[in-house]
Amino acid sequence: MIHTYWEEKQTIKQIKCVHADAKKFVVHNVLTPGKVYDVKNETDEFYFIIDNSNRIGGFKKEYFSENIS
Repeated sequence: MIHTYWEEKQTIKQIKCVHADAKKFVVHNVLTPGKVYDVKNETDEFYFIIDNSNRIGGFKKEYFSENIS
């Protein structure tokens, strides 16, 4: 049940949302293109971030860029 503590976990890195155009899921309600998000956990395919709803959400890496400049 480690996922219950991810909101309090230290931030691993920051990433920038590059788009919210999902083909299968609705993500435009919780992601804002151009906004920088704190990564709380990461897998090979997903970033787990605190999204616009102030909750942890898992999103595919294709929506983000690690280059935040």
